[in-house]
Amino acid sequence: MNMLNVGKIEEGFVLDHIKAGKSLSIYHHLQLDKLDCTVAIIKNARSNKMGKKDILKVECDINTLNLDVLAFIDHNITVNVIKDGKIVDKKELILPKEIRNVIKCRNPRCITSIEQELPHIFVLADEKKEIYRCKYCEEKADKSAAAW
Repeated sequence: MNMLNVGKIEEGFVLDHIKAGKSLSIYHHLQLDKLDCTVAIIKNARSNKMGKKDILKVECDINTLNLDVLAFIDHNITVNVIKDGKIVDKKELILPKEIRNVIKCRNPRCITSIEQELPHIFVLADEKKEIYRCKYCEEKADKSAAAW
C-alpha cells in the first residue's frame, strides 16, 4: 500500500471528516484562496467511519477560520487546532443560530433584493432538519445558493 505523506503543520488547523469531494468548495467558502497561507487538500482519503473523506490542512492563524460558515456547511467536520506541530484542541461545530452574508435570499420580493446594502441574515428555524429562514421574509435557505 502506498502512503501519501503530507508534511505536518506547526501552527494552524486540520479539517477532518469532510464529505468526499467537498474540500474544494469548503476551501472557497472559507475564502482560503484569499489568505496567504499554506493549504493541503487531500481528496478521497480512506476512512473507517465514512468510507472516503476529504481533509484540509491549513497553516495559518486559527482565528482566520470562520467556524459559523464551516458549521453551516457541515457541522460534522472535525476541527483540530495545531500549535507547535501538535493537536492542542478539537473544536466541535455547532449549527449557528444566525448566519450573515453567507447565503443570499432568493425571494425576489424580499427587502434584501431591493435594499442592496442590507445584510443577508438567516436564522436557524429547525435545528433537527437544519433549516434556515430569511430574517426578513421567512424564505427557506437554499444551501446551494451561497453568496461566495
